[in-house]
Amino acid sequence: MKKLILIRHGKSSWDLPFKDFDRPLSKRGLNDAHLISEKITKDLPNRFMVWSSPAKRARNTAIIFTQHQNIPSELLIVNDDLYTFDVKKLAAAIKKCKNEHPNLILFGHNNAITDFVNKFGDKSIRNVPTAGVVIMQFDEENWQDISKGKIIKTIFPKEFKT
Repeated sequence: MKKLILIRHGKSSWDLPFKDFDRPLSKRGLNDAHLISEKITKDLPNRFMVWSSPAKRARNTAIIFTQHQNIPSELLIVNDDLYTFDVKKLAAAIKKCKNEHPNLILFGHNNAITDFVNKFGDKSIRNVPTAGVVIMQFDEENWQDISKGKIIKTIFPKEFKT
């Protein structure tokens, strides 16, 4: 059985003319990343692998998360294959995870995350928002064999805001 925790990066800033890859988190993105990283603690498995897209906004979201969870920074792996907006490329990257890791936490981008959830999940989600989390479970024993999984939980920032 495999568990996949997909986390979309926090809201990025468009204030300065950065290349897409270099866009930082906005103030809201920082706040939401801190909020969600606190709310997800009870839903984390005991053992997991943490991967992040190399894009600045995804890496920074992952760093906030790992700091809140007291995960040593050397356990955060930047995976170049995760800088994608395409579901096929995202699925191919996930399927490369080593089977010794039963749980994968992944920080990435839309549309790839929403499309992945809708293609591989058991219910439709219109849009995974920035800093949104979708936890999925797959019955397969090998990452390369995952096909149809079950969405067991979503955690979105708006759920905690008044």
